[in-house]
Amino acid sequence: MAKSNTKEKTNLDYAEATKTKKPRLFKILILNDDYTPMVFVVHVLMKFFQKDEEGATRVMLEVHHKGSGVAGVFTKDIAETKVLLVNQYAKNHEHPLKTIAEPE
Repeated sequence: MAKSNTKEKTNLDYAEATKTKKPRLFKILILNDDYTPMVFVVHVLMKFFQKDEEGATRVMLEVHHKGSGVAGVFTKDIAETKVLLVNQYAKNHEHPLKTIAEPE
């Protein structure tokens, strides 16, 4: 019986010692430029970041007035993938729109 109690303690100690950490989050910033139409920025926010029209317009205006705006916050892998997808999408549509990911 004593051995099973010791084993249970060991398993419990191990479980406490191996608690997982939450993944680091990254915010995706849309950067302002003088050439990308506002309607395209709204379109990108709706297409890639599931914003409704009102939310997308709010972020677009922040980009326009402040130079950048947060499109969303994601884990590193998802943020990096979204940055690549958005930047390629903008390039394919002949717009210089750029996004970057920064640690939050």
